[in-house]
Amino acid sequence: MTLPSVTDPALAGLPHGFFTRAGGVSTGPYASLNASLSGGDDRAAVMENRARVARALGAQAEHLLGLTQVHSADVVTVTEPWAPGEGPRADALVTRVRGLALGVITADCSPILFADHAAGIVGAAHAGWRGAVAGILEATVDAMAALGADRARIVAVVGPCIRQPSYEVAADLRDAVLARDAADSRFFAAGRPERWQFDLAGYCAARLRSASIGAVAVTEGDTAAEPDRFFSHRRRTLAGGGSIGHQISGIRCDA
Repeated sequence: MTLPSVTDPALAGLPHGFFTRAGGVSTGPYASLNASLSGGDDRAAVMENRARVARALGAQAEHLLGLTQVHSADVVTVTEPWAPGEGPRADALVTRVRGLALGVITADCSPILFADHAAGIVGAAHAGWRGAVAGILEATVDAMAALGADRARIVAVVGPCIRQPSYEVAADLRDAVLARDAADSRFFAAGRPERWQFDLAGYCAARLRSASIGAVAVTEGDTAAEPDRFFSHRRRTLAGGGSIGHQISGIRCDA
């Protein structure tokens, strides 16, 4: 079956997708393509969901690799597969090994997929606001360059995430972002008293453009505002809590 996903022309020719919550076998709050092994979902269901994603990317199930994501600026250079659920603590992966697929899990944070088509090097990053401020995106570009990618050829696509109209934040987040660069106030729109609306996708795209890579694109999709398409931590929180699934975004190295 074909899994619903968001793709982008900047990555044309490379198997990739920002997958939605549809097309899997999980039930209840995890319905249906929950791809997170760290939640309370049935492991067998998650493994089947991830196998479906791997097939959609043209990879073997055991070659779809993920991380233990910790909102860091740490990047792993992948040379061989590891067991499901045993990924290193980091928030981005890069590889030039043909056939490996790199995946990141999100439920409002930004998933970013990278490629230098000519060099056959790909990357995937998970960027919440903490990781983005800390430099996870630039670190991913640096790791790709260390493998032989040309920065001027690297393309990066920011996938579906919580968008500015849905992302109300308080002074602590705004202060942390502005402590790095006061000019980034442009990513905050006025909201309720002592609250702002943060443009996470725009912030990530701007950080990537500042890294002097070849091209940056931003897809459609607001995870918090589209319950039929995406899981959302913010939506779950506003509803009073409970279990939650996570979508996956992935890209396969096809050098």
